Amino acid sequence: MDTSAFDVIIIGAGAAGLMCAIEAGKRGRRVMIADHMDKIAEKIRISGGGRCNFTNIHTSPANFLSNNPHFCKSALKQYGVQDFIALVKKHRIKYHEKKLGQLFCDNSAQDIIDMLLEECARANVTIQRRTKIQHIEPSENGFSLETDKGDFTCASLVLATGGLSIPKIGASNFGYEWAKKFGHSIIPPRAGLVPLTFDGALLERCKNFSGLSIEDAAISHGKTIFQEGLLFTHRGLSGPSILQISSYWREGDDIAINLAPGVKISDFIKGEKQSNPKQHINTAIAAILPKRLADAICEDQGCAGPVGGLSNAQIEKLSAAINNWHVKPSGSEGYRTAEVTLGGVDTREVSSKTFESQKQKGLYFVGEVLDVTGHLGGFNFQWAWSSGFAAGQAV
Repeated sequence: MDTSAFDVIIIGAGAAGLMCAIEAGKRGRRVMIADHMDKIAEKIRISGGGRCNFTNIHTSPANFLSNNPHFCKSALKQYGVQDFIALVKKHRIKYHEKKLGQLFCDNSAQDIIDMLLEECARANVTIQRRTKIQHIEPSENGFSLETDKGDFTCASLVLATGGLSIPKIGASNFGYEWAKKFGHSIIPPRAGLVPLTFDGALLERCKNFSGLSIEDAAISHGKTIFQEGLLFTHRGLSGPSILQISSYWREGDDIAINLAPGVKISDFIKGEKQSNPKQHINTAIAAILPKRLADAICEDQGCAGPVGGLSNAQIEKLSAAINNWHVKPSGSEGYRTAEVTLGGVDTREVSSKTFESQKQKGLYFVGEVLDVTGHLGGFNFQWAWSSGFAAGQAV
């Protein structure tokens, strides 16, 4: 038997690549995964604070961004949340649900990696680490690959190469470059689920609150709104609500921040004016926001002294500063800290059922290399499992 000839070669040993390999191997296909890194599945390992937010029970097509929004539907139907949960249970991995339907390992993200590697071993998948792909050439029967570990052939080739986020764990533009060589269009990539940065006076103001968090803030961009935690950093703003909105925000745009979405500040102050007019305004606002932030906002808006002494104009001004704070980020922290990459291979040129290229027979794309990006909270992993499964049935 030719040890360099495979039915399927998958480039990229991340979540989607491993899932695709498992499914193809279970069908009796001879599968090899090639990855340029020594440690595989690093994005799984570092995710969810090391506990891997491996899916979300509320997953639906509405949780994904793409220039072709219907593309994700078929894969999510083929392999859904409960299918992956069943796999996790089969391996007796203990997990728990956090808020908003997020599922995490009780122990460690390594449990998910070990599960995938065990499934690969059962499916007789060959995993080649530290392997650099030097050239890919279509052939009459599929593809030939030149690597620094020798030459290989395959009938089906899968690009599971991910995006550009977190380069220190091996992210690169390999998948985009080879997609273009095979005639595919690329939706311009940009950092997603990433902290936003400020400059000038706004940065100086926010630096004073670095490390301060608000448990519940509503951040909006146009008609899109997310209500989760917010964190002030020495560069700008972070926290789940900011990461979520960052995928919709474009440079030059404003975002609106409601620091107290459960309270209409103008009504609250007017109520305090009636019931407790001698109370200092800073004390009143500190009942809603962290004291340091409450003091700064009151000072910025020129509001001082007893609540009873505030004019209606002052109350409205203070209310707007808390319930409708408009800011214009100067940028984001970029791929260095971004959890995902928006954009990628244009899905209008890929089958939504099998993930095969419409430009090159036998070529497939799965996971983050495609122009499909999930919200924060386990959705991107579910996309990896679903797309990997779907392609694994076809390769």
